[in-house]
Amino acid sequence: MTEIPSKYEPAAAENRWYSYWMEKGFFRSKPDGREPYTIIIPPPNVTGVLHMGHMLNNTTQDVLIRRARMMGLNACWVPGTDHASIATEAKVVAKLKSEGIDKKSISREEFIEHAWEWTHKHGGIILEQLKRLGASCDWDRTLFTMDDQRYRSVIKVFVDLYNKGLIYRGVRMVNWDPQALTAVSDEEVIYTEEKSKLYYVRYKIVDEDDYITVATTRPETILGDTAVCANPADERYARLKGRRVIVPMVNREVPFIFDEYVDMEFGTGCLKITPAHDINDYEIGLKYNLQSIDIFNDNGTIAEAAGLFTGKDRFEARGLAEEELRRTGALVKTEDYINKIGRSERTHAVIEPKLSLQWFMKMKDISKPALDAVMDDTIRLFPDKFRNVYRHWMENVHDWCISRQLWWGQRIPAWYYSNNEFVVAENEEEALTRARKASGNAGLTVNDLLQDEDVLDTWFSSWLWPITCFDGINNPDNEDIKYYYPSNVLVTAPDILFFWVARMIMAGYEYRGREPFGDVYLTGMVRDKQKRKMSKSLGNSPDPIGLIEKYGADGVRIGMLLCSPAGNDLLYDDSLPEQGRNFANKIWNAFRLVMTMNIDESIEQPPASAAAAAWMRNTIDKTLADIEDSFVRYRISDALMQAYKLFWDDFSGWYLEIIKPAFGQPMDSRTHTETLAIFGDLVKILHPFMPFITEEIWQRLADRPEGSSIMVEQMPLPAPFEAGMLQRFDTVREIVTAVRAIRKERNIPVRDPLVLCASQGATGTEFDQVIIRMCNLSEIRVVEGKVEGAASFRIHTHEFFIPLSDGVDHEEEIRKLKEELVYQEGFLASVQKKLSNEKFVANAPEKVITMERKKEADSRVRIATIRESLAHLQGR
Repeated sequence: MTEIPSKYEPAAAENRWYSYWMEKGFFRSKPDGREPYTIIIPPPNVTGVLHMGHMLNNTTQDVLIRRARMMGLNACWVPGTDHASIATEAKVVAKLKSEGIDKKSISREEFIEHAWEWTHKHGGIILEQLKRLGASCDWDRTLFTMDDQRYRSVIKVFVDLYNKGLIYRGVRMVNWDPQALTAVSDEEVIYTEEKSKLYYVRYKIVDEDDYITVATTRPETILGDTAVCANPADERYARLKGRRVIVPMVNREVPFIFDEYVDMEFGTGCLKITPAHDINDYEIGLKYNLQSIDIFNDNGTIAEAAGLFTGKDRFEARGLAEEELRRTGALVKTEDYINKIGRSERTHAVIEPKLSLQWFMKMKDISKPALDAVMDDTIRLFPDKFRNVYRHWMENVHDWCISRQLWWGQRIPAWYYSNNEFVVAENEEEALTRARKASGNAGLTVNDLLQDEDVLDTWFSSWLWPITCFDGINNPDNEDIKYYYPSNVLVTAPDILFFWVARMIMAGYEYRGREPFGDVYLTGMVRDKQKRKMSKSLGNSPDPIGLIEKYGADGVRIGMLLCSPAGNDLLYDDSLPEQGRNFANKIWNAFRLVMTMNIDESIEQPPASAAAAAWMRNTIDKTLADIEDSFVRYRISDALMQAYKLFWDDFSGWYLEIIKPAFGQPMDSRTHTETLAIFGDLVKILHPFMPFITEEIWQRLADRPEGSSIMVEQMPLPAPFEAGMLQRFDTVREIVTAVRAIRKERNIPVRDPLVLCASQGATGTEFDQVIIRMCNLSEIRVVEGKVEGAASFRIHTHEFFIPLSDGVDHEEEIRKLKEELVYQEGFLASVQKKLSNEKFVANAPEKVITMERKKEADSRVRIATIRESLAHLQGR
C-alpha cells in the first residue's frame, strides 16, 4: 500500500480520477439487455459559463445517474448545449461592433459564419466546466441544438405541423423586444412592479364645450388612439352613446364606445383605446372594427404615422407628450403610480405590444394530452405543489408565436414566389416542386423563390430535445430511441416548467405517442442569504470554478445539496461548501486512522467490538432503506443528510470510538477486517454525492484489479434489520452521554473508573461491554431501589445511579429534578393538547397518532419516576 498523505488533496484526486474514468469509458452507454436509466441534460446556452444554478442542477443529475449506474442500470446521461438565438446573436453582434462591423453591412451568410466561429470558440466552455464538477455524462453523445441532425429534425417537425394545420402565419399582437428587434413569447416576458405616473388627460367632446378625462400611464400612445371607451353600466357616461371625442395633440375625431371590459373603478372609468399597442385594446378594436395606427418603429422610436415626435425614442416621447399636453391645457394632473412592466427576459428591454406578421402554432388541441399526463400522474412533478400551477397554465394556453426576427437559428422553411404566395417544404428543391404545382407555372426556377427571413424560436428546437437526443424524428425506429425513450427523470427549474417542460410533453405525445420522461424534479433557485437572486450586477454570485479550487468539487457538491429541498430556494453562503470540505476531511482522517492501525492476528475480538460491528451493520441497513425512500420521493437533500449522519455520527462518532484500541495497543484482525468492509460500503453509499474522494479511498482500501472503479461497483442494498437493536443502542447513547455529563459536572477524570448501578435489564445487557468501554466503568451493577450517595439520571422509565465517594448535593439534585418535572409536565400538556384536537386526530395519519399516544404514555411514566425521586430526596 502506498503511503497515505496526511491531508486530502482534492485537485490532484479530481484530475487523476476524472481522466481515469474518461479513459476507461465508464460514462459511455449503449443499448444492451439491462434496464436503462436515462437523463437528458437541460442544455445550457452555448454562450454561457457555469453559474450557481447550473451547479445545483447538474450536481443533482450526477447524483441520480451515478446512483443508477451503481444499482446495475444502464445509465445514460446525454449532454448538449442550446444555440440560444437571442443571446448568441446579441453576443455576435457585439463582437462585430467591437471590430467596427455593423450587422446590416454584411450578408446573412457572412453573419452565420461569424456565429459559428463564436460558437466553436465558446461553445465548449460550460461543458468542460461541468467535468470539473464531476459530471459523468456520456460525452461521446454531446449534442448541439443547431447541429445537422437537430436542425433537420426541427425543419421536419415544422413542415409536418404546418401540413396538419397546426402552424399558421398571420398578423397578431405580439410581445416585441425593441432591443433584440424580435418577437418573444409570453413566457419570455418578466413582469416587475415599477414606479411610474398616471396621467389624467382631457378629451374634448365633439360639438360640446365639455370634456371627458382619461387616465393613462402612456401618454405617448395617445398619438395612436382610435376610440375612447366606458363600461355600459357606468351612468356617468351614458349620455355619450353615439358621440365622438377629439384625441389631444393630433386632433383626431374618434368614437366614444361602450364595453364591459372597462373597469369603472380604475382612473376615471374612461379608457383610451390604442389597438396597435395594447393586447386588450387590440381585441376591442377587432370587436368594434376600429382603425389601428402603429406609431412605433421596430427599434422603439416614434414612426411617421404618429404625426408628432418622429424618430424620438419612446421614453423621450413620453416626456415630450407630457409637455405638449400641459402646453395645450389637456393635462389635468399626474399621480405617482406603481405599474406592472413587462420586460424581455433576455435583454431586459421594456416589451412593446405590437401588431406583427408572424408564424404561430395552435396550442389548444396539442396541449390536452400534456395536461392529462400530469393530472393522472403518468408524469409526476416533484414537489407536486406545482401541479395546480401547471394545470392553470395549460387550461389557459395561448397560441405560440414561433418566429423570431433573427439570423441565428433554424430558418423557417417557407419559400415565397409570386404575389407573396408561399409553400412550406423541408428544402429548396422540394419547395420548388411544390411552388410549381401550386402556381401552375412549370417554368419557376430556384431564383424565383425567396426563403422566409425569420428563424424559429429557440424553444421550438428545445421542445423536441428528449426525442432529438436519440434522433427520433429523422429515424423514429432507431435502436437508441426505442431503448432510451422515455427518459426516467428531468431535472430542471420551476421557471421553465411551462415554456420548456410542458412543450416537451406535448412533443412527446405528438411524435412518440407517450410521455418524454416519467418524473420531473424541480430544483429551487440559488439565492444569497438576503434571499436575492444571484447576479453579476449585485456582485453576490461566486465563481463556481473558484469555489471548486478552494473547497474541492466534492465539498461544493455537498454544499449545494445540503440545503436544497425540491422546489425550494437554496440560500447560499460560503459556509455550505466549507461544511462539505470539512466532511471530506473527516472522511479522509477516519480512513487514515483505520488504515494505520497496528493489527495483531493473535488477539481475540473484544465483545464491545463485536457488538459495535453488529450494531453498525444494522444501522447501515436501516439507513440504506431510509436513503432509498428519500430517492424514491426525490428528497435528495434528505438522502445526503442520512448518508452524512451515517458516516459522521454513527461511524466516526460511535463505531470508531468503540473499536479503537487503547493508546499504543494493537487491534484484532477480525474487527479490522469488518471495519474495512464497513468503510467500503460507506464510501459506496457516499459515492454519488462525493465521487472523487470516495474513488480515492476505495482504490486504497484494497488491491484493485486494473480497470476497476467504485462508480461501477454494486451499491449496497438494504437488508432486513433489527429495529429493536437500534432502539436499544439509542438507549446506550443516552447512558454514555449522561455518564460523561456527570464526569464533567463533578470534574471526575476520564481515567478514573466508575460503577453504574441500574435495575435488571435497564441497559439491555447486549451492549454492556460497549457502555463499560465508552464510560470507563469497572462494572455495571444490578440494584433494587435507590442508591444512597449517588448521582442519578433517568432514561425513559429507568433510573441510573453512579455512586460517588464524596456523596451528592441533595439540594442541587432536588433543583434539577424540579426543573425536569416542569419540562416534562409542559411537554405532556402540549401532547395532550394535540390529542384533544378533533381535527388533528381526524386528519393525521394513524402512524402519527400512535406516536403521539406513545409520547403521552412515556411522559406520564417519566413524571411518575421524577415525583418518586423527589419524594425520596425530600423525605430524607
